[in-house]
Amino acid sequence: MVITLFSAGWAQQVGGRMYTKSDNLPNYDNRWLHYGFAIGMHSSGFRIQYGDEFTSPEFDSLQSVMASSTFGFSLGLIANFRIADYLDIRVVPEVVFYENRLDYRYIQGGQLVTDQQTVESTFIEVPILFKYKSVRRGNHRLYLIGGVEAGIEATGRDKGGNERDRLLTESNNLSLQAGFGMDIYFPLFKFAPEVRYSRGISNVLSDNDNRYHNPLNRIATNTVTLYLLFE
Repeated sequence: MVITLFSAGWAQQVGGRMYTKSDNLPNYDNRWLHYGFAIGMHSSGFRIQYGDEFTSPEFDSLQSVMASSTFGFSLGLIANFRIADYLDIRVVPEVVFYENRLDYRYIQGGQLVTDQQTVESTFIEVPILFKYKSVRRGNHRLYLIGGVEAGIEATGRDKGGNERDRLLTESNNLSLQAGFGMDIYFPLFKFAPEVRYSRGISNVLSDNDNRYHNPLNRIATNTVTLYLLFE
């Protein structure tokens, strides 16, 4: 009986939910706006669609075009807006470093020869995401997240001269995103590991006329990212 009364004395009511002394940051989710930063590590790759010229006599030695998955990273800021008890809107402007590859495989002299094209790019991306949260259990809360992301290349490239003999991609992209994560409440901050999948819906294949562009009709992006978020 004494233990029960003592425990009750350490509890507090916040937003209609009872918190105990062991719960960190009990008022945190009642704020309408809070900030943070995000560190991301991703695996990305292209999705390709062949064009009509792939089957033309001009490319009869081209066996296939294969995408390779590569790793990169991102750094971003977080602005999180509370719109309901279990629903937030999150804006995460970030700088993302990509390195995407396509392997052009040719049959030459009875042997398979690979011509690898690498596209390195730095993008400024701004995801606008809805975050649907579960009921908080102690210092943990699960959530789902999804939305849309727009990106633009941070550094311009000269597409003339020697660039005409390379694979080039557009300097902007639009993608859909979905993922899940877990909020973990510490005494001074909230930490969340999050996994997010991004599927590009824009055709990022540049309008160029060379042996790398002509066999293809479309290139889109695929990215899986592990985020570490601190708020």
